[in-house]
Amino acid sequence: MNKLVLLIALVLSPTFAVAKIASQGSAFSPEKGLDVSQAFEAQRNAIIKALGDGKTYSEISPDDRQRVTTSLDRIAGLLGGVQNVDQLAVDTRVEVFNEQELVNTLLTEAREDSRQVCTREKKVGSHRTTTMCKTVAERRRDMEQSQGALRTNMRVVCVPGVSCPGT
Repeated sequence: MNKLVLLIALVLSPTFAVAKIASQGSAFSPEKGLDVSQAFEAQRNAIIKALGDGKTYSEISPDDRQRVTTSLDRIAGLLGGVQNVDQLAVDTRVEVFNEQELVNTLLTEAREDSRQVCTREKKVGSHRTTTMCKTVAERRRDMEQSQGALRTNMRVVCVPGVSCPGT
């Protein structure tokens, strides 16, 4: 009896695995990017949802957000009612793949900038460490602001008739 149950489980397990893989194949994942060889509308809706969730692409600029949605609309128009990209004319297929690359590039950059990094830091005058979490873009902006402030403070203004250091 146990052998029969085991045999049935072994026979049915590949069927469930294939069904699970097929259902996952059409969903958009930020790690993989847009793939027009898969079901486009499901991926488009997932991208629009991810753009609006405020987490995945929190650092995307309004211009880039507009470019992504425009490219998605353009891809939808180029695909029309076609089931597969291979059914398109060569010129149209090239346009679709170029738009796909634009979307993937913009979303990858925004996702990397939106990644949150946490560090343990001690505040000046305290021995207690605190956790500071910022996105990669926020950390870059902070670094650029500090470097700009240092450059501004390091400038030496020479007054005519007064000796200046280094002259």
